[in-house]
Amino acid sequence: MVLTAVICRLRKTESATAANIGWLKHTMTNWIYEVVYALFFIFPAYAANALPVILGGGKPIDLGRKMPDGKPIFGSHKTIRGFAAGVIAGTLTSLAQLWVLQAVAPPDFVLPFQFSLLLGFTVSFGALMGDLVHSFVKRRISLAEGAPLPIADQLDFVIGAVLLYSAVSLASPPLLTIALIFVITLPVHLLTNVLAYVAGAKKTPW
Repeated sequence: MVLTAVICRLRKTESATAANIGWLKHTMTNWIYEVVYALFFIFPAYAANALPVILGGGKPIDLGRKMPDGKPIFGSHKTIRGFAAGVIAGTLTSLAQLWVLQAVAPPDFVLPFQFSLLLGFTVSFGALMGDLVHSFVKRRISLAEGAPLPIADQLDFVIGAVLLYSAVSLASPPLLTIALIFVITLPVHLLTNVLAYVAGAKKTPW
């Protein structure tokens, strides 16, 4: 009787342990998917934000004009070529993502938001518009080109991407997706900027 009771208890313990392990695996899988969803949404914006650093230069978007305060509208570092390169790069990135989604992604990988080539373009365009608004504000508060404005420097393009996407699609991504995008982007943006600075692609490490 004692042996039987011990065996029953061991079986219950094993069952409980297996259930806990199963729950943990399920939870981890869910979180991994949530992170991938966030990266999937914002990746076109990452591409759009990065390309002007590499392919920028040329005629500035504001054509060198100044506001009544005597300061540039955006500054010479925001160029037509860089903006166009960013939008094209982000849109092509979204096209590649759509192919991956159809050809490679597992059946249970279902995006919690709308995504298409048009919305990929929207995210890319919104990211660069957010960056332009950020530059406009920095000029108005007398910050020179390249001067740091912490947090805003890292998240301006994300805010622009999310806002324009929400306006065009008439539905914003889930709040968890947005929160993860912000959490992920801060360290990623800082790291990539430092690497670009070390490589000589940027004049400042922020």
